Amino acid sequence: MPLDVIGAGWGRTGTLSLKFALEALGYPCHHMHEVFVHPEHCKLFTAAGRGEPVDWEEVYAPYRATVDWPGAAFWRELVAAYPGAKVLLTRRDPQRWYESYRDTIYAGVTGDLVDSDDWNEMVRVAIVDRDLEGDPHDREHLVDAFRRHEADVIAAVPRDRLLVFEVSDGWEPLCAFLGVDVPSEPFPHVNDRASWGTRGD
Repeated sequence: MPLDVIGAGWGRTGTLSLKFALEALGYPCHHMHEVFVHPEHCKLFTAAGRGEPVDWEEVYAPYRATVDWPGAAFWRELVAAYPGAKVLLTRRDPQRWYESYRDTIYAGVTGDLVDSDDWNEMVRVAIVDRDLEGDPHDREHLVDAFRRHEADVIAAVPRDRLLVFEVSDGWEPLCAFLGVDVPSEPFPHVNDRASWGTRGD
């Protein structure tokens, strides 16, 4: 099935909460968690990060949405490949984003967490080199890169295809953007910094 929703927001901008929200709305959603389940995806994203031609359906055929890295690193390519898809830019204060990044996924991004050459190569090529502009460490550099990324998405995506969204906004703007009914259940809020060290995954 073609993608209907492309998440352009970086990791640690509420992407796991958004994944659960989209799935509650009927959109099976790809997220970095899916790469752990399907490690064969690593080589495709690495190839894409090197500029090689890829068939996005090798990853996205079972899904209607993608959020988080590694897909977010390829938002331009996905917007072109799926011209009917809408784009969600999850955002947060850049300084708070950096602090969350540092306290959670930094070890994985810098190759100190996952014992997989394919996974670490994907992260280096698709995330560190492509989005973090080669430096996953320096706070000022990363905050500036984060701001540039947001500005690039807002400038490039047509307004009628784009929702700039914070998960604290809840269901209403998301459902209005997607043209679906607001669920009766609360909007999911998961994977915050306080719970990071207690996760089972």
